[in-house]
Amino acid sequence: MGFKMGIVGLPNVGKSTLFNALTKTAAAQAANFPFCTIEPNVGEVAVPDARLDRLAEIAGSRQIIPTRMTFVDIAGLVKGAAQGEGLGNQFLANIRETDAIAHVLRCFEDGDVTHVEGRVDPVADAETIETELMLADLESIEKRLQNIIRKVRGGDKEAVQQQRLLEAAKAALEEGRPARTVAVDDDDMRAWKMLQLLTTKPVLYVCNVSEEEAATGNAHSAKVAEMAAAQGNSHVVISARIEEEISQLDDEEAAMFLDEMGLTEAGLDRLIRAGYELLHLETYFTVGPKEARAWTIKTGTSAPKAAGVIHGDFEKGFIRAETIAYDDFVSLGGEQPAKDAGKMRAEGKGYIVKDGDVLHFLFNT
Repeated sequence: MGFKMGIVGLPNVGKSTLFNALTKTAAAQAANFPFCTIEPNVGEVAVPDARLDRLAEIAGSRQIIPTRMTFVDIAGLVKGAAQGEGLGNQFLANIRETDAIAHVLRCFEDGDVTHVEGRVDPVADAETIETELMLADLESIEKRLQNIIRKVRGGDKEAVQQQRLLEAAKAALEEGRPARTVAVDDDDMRAWKMLQLLTTKPVLYVCNVSEEEAATGNAHSAKVAEMAAAQGNSHVVISARIEEEISQLDDEEAAMFLDEMGLTEAGLDRLIRAGYELLHLETYFTVGPKEARAWTIKTGTSAPKAAGVIHGDFEKGFIRAETIAYDDFVSLGGEQPAKDAGKMRAEGKGYIVKDGDVLHFLFNT
């Protein structure tokens, strides 16, 4: 399991340029006019993880299979999108299918690139997008409430629960707060997620700065950082232009280019790491002569559930998990030395998998 992130933003903020760079494709046409992306583009990238390469080296694995992250480039929203302005309405549905939203915000000055509002103000841009998503949620909620009235009157328990949650979300939205600010009990969480409200999605603000400011950020990105902190959201500073250039280079050239720009890592790495933290994701590994592979799980996942990510039969017939911590596997030189040193543990159904665990599952067929 990887995760799917929807890339949203006003026209001409660098959204499609970033998407092209991240997926190393030219699938999304980057052009200096609104609505150049007229279909949602989907691209997958391998999640960079130096640990996987090290494990493969030690184990002599013939193949390295990283976990993958999916990006969905969604056409530029404009003010009034929730009412069908621009191309907004038809793309709001695509956001529902994502795990998180990356708000790409223009934090660069460039007289040659027009801004749909005629000014550079990333905080205002973020508020515009959030408002459109909130309005779309309100419209959706009002329709759903009308549709379940009969079931509620008939005493349908699921409908009563749904009505209660929809009313809670509606109250927050009418106060100008996104639905993710609503406190939801564990017993209601499954039903809450099934509502698929746009403003329940975690948000990562992506500050697109000029190449010269990629390492330090600027006054615009500093304001976004303040806004994100106040909301409890995350942010990263990236130069889409730099990412575009890096995507055309091999690893050695890319490393030299980053060093020249005063950067220690590519923006893709920071973006993915921020996304993982935002969604509370972790990685475990399976390693052998045939392949070294990374698997993505939610923080707090039990061993049987983690096994189920590989195959449902692994979870159903789970017996135990043999686990070695990444640091032990590397420092001791592999599975057998770790086992000889007593660093391999047999864990049962109650074991909570930790980030970096090297796992082998035993199961009944």
